[in-house]
Amino acid sequence: MFTLETAATAAYVIAALLFILALAGLSKHETSRAGNTFGIAGMAVALVATIALALARQIEPLGLGLLVGAMAIGAAIGLWRARVVEMTGMPELIALLHSFVGLAAVLVGWNGYLHVEHHLAGSEAALLDSQGMLGIHSAEVFIGVFIGAVTFTGSIVANLKLSARITSSPLMLPGKNFLNVGTLVLFIALTVWFVIEPQLWLLIAVTVLALLLGWHLVASIGGGDMPVVVSMLNSYSGWAAAASGFLLSNDLLIVTGALVGSSGAYLSYIMCKAMNRSFISVIAGGFGIESSAAGSDVDYGEHREITAEGAAELLSSASSVVITPGYGMAVAQAQYGVAELTRKLRERGVTVRFGIHPVAGRLPGHMNVLLAEAKVPYDIVLEMDEVNDDFESTSVVLVIGANDTVNPAASEDPNSPIAGMPVLTVWNAEHVIVFKRSMASGYAGVQNPLFFRENTQMLFGDARDRVDDINAAL
Repeated sequence: MFTLETAATAAYVIAALLFILALAGLSKHETSRAGNTFGIAGMAVALVATIALALARQIEPLGLGLLVGAMAIGAAIGLWRARVVEMTGMPELIALLHSFVGLAAVLVGWNGYLHVEHHLAGSEAALLDSQGMLGIHSAEVFIGVFIGAVTFTGSIVANLKLSARITSSPLMLPGKNFLNVGTLVLFIALTVWFVIEPQLWLLIAVTVLALLLGWHLVASIGGGDMPVVVSMLNSYSGWAAAASGFLLSNDLLIVTGALVGSSGAYLSYIMCKAMNRSFISVIAGGFGIESSAAGSDVDYGEHREITAEGAAELLSSASSVVITPGYGMAVAQAQYGVAELTRKLRERGVTVRFGIHPVAGRLPGHMNVLLAEAKVPYDIVLEMDEVNDDFESTSVVLVIGANDTVNPAASEDPNSPIAGMPVLTVWNAEHVIVFKRSMASGYAGVQNPLFFRENTQMLFGDARDRVDDINAAL
């Protein structure tokens, strides 16, 4: 018999398939727009199905009104933020959105406790107990609250670091690894205790414990590694959503949370490989040990400067050019000028390509989105591994707003905080032009010896203005 409940279940299956198609579409530049469309459609189907399910279960008018009202308010805030946020503000906005997912998981977990474990003599607890499911429900409550609270405070700290409201330097508490491991061991012990004897104080204790752990995990990670942190928090938010799905008996939330959690974890693994980091140490918050003073006491000599006209002269006589963008390009909003420069050079017969480091910017794919927004052809935007071997035959490299991702200290200085991190070997090119506002170190707080190389020249000022000057000179 066809009912609203069966229709909602069928809609959940359709929404889950659309979410899978969304992930598949987002894996390539060419299909990313379609991937976003699939994701939007899947969420729309899920929301309609949720309302239909509420009607099928004869929700009270007040509850339905609150549900629709919450959706309307959330949609209005989301549309407003999407309109006003700059691309440079996307990393911290995404970190903040992850915190909402974590907070939702905490609230769902507490709600589950208050409806069941808090009233062990009630009908719901008795029903679960008769089915042998009360212990499982208690574990779901405890684990869901823990994952959600870690995600909540961890995401808030990431947001504060990315928006420069707190220092990007890592917090180095004595015995920080012992603190992290000890917290996890204590969580496991408390979970067993709560399953055997669910008590309010245990839930309060694990909530506080998880909030502190989330804060410490991300605070212990330096700014240069924040792109990996954002990706990992994305994974945490997915698992938090899945935990909420188990508590709410919502299959779609479980599937969606698992998709987000697993894809975020895999993306973090890929980025860790690109940065020569240990995936396990990411989860433990034990990487990214950076120092703002690193390399500050080393005398690399004098840097050389170049004008926009001199840069234009070098570019006009070049046979091949590679552009390596970074967060500075996003801050200056120079991507449109860079796209115009690319068009001008290609019209002159110059081979132009882009080299994108996996963690360029402060968000996975940050530079790719900026270049796509400026209509740079997809086929000339290459990953680091695709372009690194070609720098030796490159006439000119333009480093626009990048710093740590082109730092030769990563491969030449074993004592550097970024030692071992794969970087774009731009110094192998014939000429390197670095766009920077000043000689200040990068986000990781590490001085860059590239700036002092004989084949490197500095072009100071706002990146957008300097690119416009070069375009005018060409």
